[in-house]
Amino acid sequence: MPAGSLRYPENVSAGTIHVDRHESDAGSWEMTWRSAAPHLQDHVRRYCGYVEDGRPLRRRELPSGDVTLIVSLGPTIRLRGLEQDGPGERHASFVAGLDDAVTVTEHDGVQHGIEVNLTPLGAFQAFGLPMSELARRVVPLEDLLGTEAGRLAERLDDARGWEARFELLDAVLAARVAEHRPASPDVAWAWRRLAETDGRIPIGALTEELRCSRRHLTSRFREQVGMPPKSFARILRFDRVVRRLRGEGSARLAEIAHECGYYDQAHLNRDFRELAGSTPTEFLARLLPDGGGVSGA
Repeated sequence: MPAGSLRYPENVSAGTIHVDRHESDAGSWEMTWRSAAPHLQDHVRRYCGYVEDGRPLRRRELPSGDVTLIVSLGPTIRLRGLEQDGPGERHASFVAGLDDAVTVTEHDGVQHGIEVNLTPLGAFQAFGLPMSELARRVVPLEDLLGTEAGRLAERLDDARGWEARFELLDAVLAARVAEHRPASPDVAWAWRRLAETDGRIPIGALTEELRCSRRHLTSRFREQVGMPPKSFARILRFDRVVRRLRGEGSARLAEIAHECGYYDQAHLNRDFRELAGSTPTEFLARLLPDGGGVSGA
């Protein structure tokens, strides 16, 4: 389930385990959340262990500023684009790079695994390859890690409980990050400025503060983050709106648009349709209860 559907509760303190449970005619699921270890915070945002058992379920996975790693401990799932015909491709463990389009996921009634939300710079360092090679793609984990992908899934499956699994991931990801070169200081600084402003800082201001050309920043940012800074900023602004809507609903949509860096509500609505495939009101109507994500039905 690529980033954008499930959401870590923002009011949960770092290191705390949070569990969402749901059971109804729509299905049953349990989502267990924990942030990464403090020394990984610049590389890994959070973990979510999930177990679903019930009826087949389709979700919309919205664009976000994270790269998503899925380690499957159960059956495969199907992934396709929102406008794509056919059932989509089946995947077990995989990595989904940054994307500015909706991905639809579907399982046959049972799903079990772990979602890891990596920062783009964390993914760059953990996988040791240009993030442009992952952007707008879903890549099987074995293509990136080789036989280590299968061993990781086995070790996680053998671990006793979610806390033990999260601690194992802390250790594995810390070791991988230590093996590869970090992002360049200029890209890391630009990414941090965009992230802390939710994409509202103008790209021209970044290049002025870095004393570099837009072409230079765009080239290095695409390599180490996966997209040009302008495209990444657009995703961050959208993601901020999604989080605000989840917490406040659409009653203050015009104010939310202004506060999140849009010209007006019409600008937000156009961007939302392009990135979510729906209006903000339709998005809210699709939210599943108890941390279940966004319905794709």
